[in-house]
Amino acid sequence: MSEARLQTLQTNGIRMQVAVQGHGPLVLLCHGFPELWRSWRHQLAALAAAGYRAVAPDMRGYGGTDAPAEVDQYTMLHLVGDMVGLVKALGETEAVIVGHDWGAPVAWNAALLRPDLFRAVVGMSVPFAPPGPVDLFAALRAQGITDFYMQYFQAPGVAEAELERDVEATIRLVNYNGSGDAPLRGAFGRLAPGQGFLGAMVEPEALPDWLPAEDLAAYAAEFRRTGFRGGLAWYRNITRNRELLAPWRGAVIRQPSMFIAGERDGVLRFPASRGQIDNFGETLPGLRGCHVLDAAGHWIQRERAAAVNELLLAFLNGL
Repeated sequence: MSEARLQTLQTNGIRMQVAVQGHGPLVLLCHGFPELWRSWRHQLAALAAAGYRAVAPDMRGYGGTDAPAEVDQYTMLHLVGDMVGLVKALGETEAVIVGHDWGAPVAWNAALLRPDLFRAVVGMSVPFAPPGPVDLFAALRAQGITDFYMQYFQAPGVAEAELERDVEATIRLVNYNGSGDAPLRGAFGRLAPGQGFLGAMVEPEALPDWLPAEDLAAYAAEFRRTGFRGGLAWYRNITRNRELLAPWRGAVIRQPSMFIAGERDGVLRFPASRGQIDNFGETLPGLRGCHVLDAAGHWIQRERAAAVNELLLAFLNGL
């Protein structure tokens, strides 16, 4: 079977690099922070072998895709618009959309905003919650919290300077410490005073099997070239997204859906996550599976590639 091939397509006013593998019904794979299309390489191969056309873009601001200078060009409406345009650019009229980490809100919102185009949706790590009225940063301040990593990411240039100081170390630390292989720490996402995002992270004794040296080198080479500004801009639109998505407050996703996460994923330790999952019966009436994989961490599609592939194919074949 042929390998994934890279193409550059025009979508929603930007040039987007995508990896394409296989032929058949279209499945879009949306990565998160700080990742690239490569994060889906196991799924690209499995989906292609099963008769699907699997497409994994470098998302807006990442890798070989354009990274607009203006922060307000990274709203959820832009990100969903990119996926809408990508379906058309690929010559298709519908797709199943899959997302992990920040890619999960893109996938969820694509299904919510364009049910005519996205016939089914899979979210990994980040549970679906309908757009709501609560501003995350106001809620954190009301609780006296000022050291959450998303707050740290808001000031332009601060996180960039830290993450770009040693890019390979950043990728290694973020991947290992977010995984199920790392020791559990205290409150997830809270930063130690004066230590930045990476300060409390520990070095792995050896790279885990799911993060081979060639992958680490490939990620490092791309982020060394592009920096982290594009990915961080997604975080800098959290409040703006809440305002833009106000017309869809309380709306539900009725298409077939599935959720996959790792038992040790720190996102599941966010205060709202448990309630969001418990509420799937109302918010995802088309839910066909909620899977939390034992001992796995945040990078679920790489840490448990075989299990994720099995779940994805069962879901897709059942549509």
